[in-house]
Amino acid sequence: MSEEIIILSVFRGDQSGGQEQAYRVPLETGMVVLDALHYIQAEYAPDLAVRWNCKAAHCGSCGAEINGMPKLLCKTRLDEYVGQVVHVRPMHAFPLIRDLVTDVSWNYRVAKEIPPFQPATPAPFVMYQRDVDRIQEFHRCIECFLCQDTCHVLREHGGHDQYFGPRMMTKIAEWEMHPMDTANRSAFLKDVAGIPMCDVTRCCVEVCPENIVITDNAIIPLKERVADIYWDPIQALFRKFRRPAGSLEPTKSPVDG
Repeated sequence: MSEEIIILSVFRGDQSGGQEQAYRVPLETGMVVLDALHYIQAEYAPDLAVRWNCKAAHCGSCGAEINGMPKLLCKTRLDEYVGQVVHVRPMHAFPLIRDLVTDVSWNYRVAKEIPPFQPATPAPFVMYQRDVDRIQEFHRCIECFLCQDTCHVLREHGGHDQYFGPRMMTKIAEWEMHPMDTANRSAFLKDVAGIPMCDVTRCCVEVCPENIVITDNAIIPLKERVADIYWDPIQALFRKFRRPAGSLEPTKSPVDG
């Protein structure tokens, strides 16, 4: 009985240009796309550039696009594509370095701009379990940046100077929803991180390998906080009378903890 053959059409090139090149890969039980790329490196193209590390869907290094969808190469089974040509391309939202490797350093640069966690008292903290559960989800992020890659603002419009993207919204939500945090990031969210740019399509949720409900549990609550402060006339009137003398920055709502 002849072995099943899968055709992988892999992008080869750099910033100066490139195109997809087809490779024939024998399908083996349990094979993932990263295995197929390793086969291509061993048998056809030892210079094929692909970023990976743990091969266990924990490090987030091997993000790429498979048939147009941002996915982890190490988590995507090859037998899902039997009878199809598997197109493997680099993430579209970031500058190309070579082949399947992109420059994701922008994410780390903007992360440094986020106002840090400012606890009311030094750790350790005494917290209710419901507060722990609320922020624990965001800590599962492996920073694969697939959500950033699928975000329309970054992917289709190149709006990296206007919006920090869904990954950074979950990072901000980790601290904004922590009951011990005292920092106010509302102005930062509106004017720097660009949260009004998100149009709530939930495409980031669809590609998250950790199943983080980014839009509903992080972005929408943050958008609501910003809207309450800057666009809700009743809330604005209420804060006008309770704002400390000399304060220029809106204070957190009593329900923001």
